[in-house]
Amino acid sequence: MSSSIPSADLPPGTVTGVDAYAVGNNGEFFAVGRKCRHLRADLAGGSIDADGCLVCPWHQAKYDVQTGRMVRGPQGVFAKIPGLGAMFKALTKVAPLKRGTVTRRGDDLVVG
Repeated sequence: MSSSIPSADLPPGTVTGVDAYAVGNNGEFFAVGRKCRHLRADLAGGSIDADGCLVCPWHQAKYDVQTGRMVRGPQGVFAKIPGLGAMFKALTKVAPLKRGTVTRRGDDLVVG
């Protein structure tokens, strides 16, 4: 099953939700599973950093959208817990975020 959104709704540097995916534009369109591996925050409310990674809106865990792996663990008070970030980064090596496809069709982006 696939859904579509107008490409104008996803300018560079933005993220939105489309069904089970957080869909963003970091210079290229991407789609990854919406739930952060840390506390299941909705990644569709996240941001894109200067490296093109998706940043969780709750605790700023950072994901490589090409692999679905966490490249920086949760921040804030969670960064002070020894081994927590490493544990979540290891988890996403085994269970990365689901990745979907984004295809341009005319003025729309088809996510599936």
